Amino acid sequence: MESSLMGERFHRVTPLLESWTLSQVAGMTVLLKCENVQQTGSFKIRGIGHFCQEVAKKGCRHLVCSSGGNAGIAAAYAARKLGIPVTIVLPESTSLKVVRRLQGEGAQVQLAGKVWDEANVRAQELAKRDGWVNVSPFDHPLIWEGNASLVQELKAALGAPPGALVLAVGGGGLLAGVVAGLVEVGWWHVPVIAVETRGAHSFNAAIEAGRLVTLPDITSVAKSLGAKTVAARALACTQECTILSEVVEDVEAVNAVQRFLDDERMLVEPACGAALSVIYSGLLGRLQSEGRLSPSLASVVVIVCGGNSIDSQELQALKAQVGQS
Repeated sequence: MESSLMGERFHRVTPLLESWTLSQVAGMTVLLKCENVQQTGSFKIRGIGHFCQEVAKKGCRHLVCSSGGNAGIAAAYAARKLGIPVTIVLPESTSLKVVRRLQGEGAQVQLAGKVWDEANVRAQELAKRDGWVNVSPFDHPLIWEGNASLVQELKAALGAPPGALVLAVGGGGLLAGVVAGLVEVGWWHVPVIAVETRGAHSFNAAIEAGRLVTLPDITSVAKSLGAKTVAARALACTQECTILSEVVEDVEAVNAVQRFLDDERMLVEPACGAALSVIYSGLLGRLQSEGRLSPSLASVVVIVCGGNSIDSQELQALKAQVGQS
C-alpha cells in the first residue's frame, strides 16, 4: 500500500455552476453542484473514499460493498487506489455496463437478489470473514463525515449560505453528510428539500410514521434510490435542520433527466432526475406558495448527485417504461 495515498483525498472538488436555463424555469438563481463529474461518476466517492482510507489504516485486508452501482464503483476505485482487494455484491438486475466498469477497476463481482437489500445480506455474510470489512453504501459515521466535504466546498465557493439545498434521498447517506456539513459551517438554518421517487420513498414513509419503515418492495425506476429502509441517522437529521421531504413520480424524474440533458448537455440517472424535477416540475414554486419555503428565495443549490447506470439507450427505455415516447 502506498502510504502517500492514505492522506490524499480520493474525491475531487466539483464545479458549482450557475444554470441559465434552470434559473429561468425557477425564477431565481439555480446553482448546480456537479457531483456527476467525480472520477467515479457520483458523490459516493466522498464518503466511501474516506471510509476505505480509515479502515485501511486499521489493517483491513479485503473490502466488500453491496451496491446498486454508484457505491460499488466508489468502493472499487478506493480499493484499487489503496491496493486492497474488493468484492462488490450487486442485485441481479444491474446493467452489464456497471459490472464491466467494476471489473475494470479490478473488483470481484457477485450478483445476489432482486433488490439492493438482498445483495446487502450477502455482503454482510462475506464481511464475517477474517480481515474483511463491509463498506455500507450510506450508513456509517465515516461515510457522513466524508460526504460533509460537499458543504465545505459550497461554503468556500459561495461564502454566504444559499436560500435552499435540493438533494435526492436513497439510503440517506448524502442527506446525513449534508446535514453534518451544514451544522459544521453554521448553515443549519438552510432548508433542505429531500426528494425521493414514489416506490423508493422509505425516508418520506419514515417521516409520516415517525419511525423507520420498511417498504414492501422497490417499484420505482430510480433503482439507485432503492433502499427499502432509510438509515436511522437520516430520520434523526429531521430534528437538526429544516428538511422538507418530497415524493415525485417516476415520470417527473425521467422527464427531468431528458430536460437536463437538453439544457445542460449532461446525462444523469433518474435518482438525480428526482432532485432536478424540483425545479422542472414547479415543485419549488409550490413550496413557496404553500409557505413552506420563503417566497423571497434568491438562490437554490441542486446537488447533481450523478449516476453510472445510464446511457442514451437506457434513457429511451426508461421513457418508454413511464409512458413518455
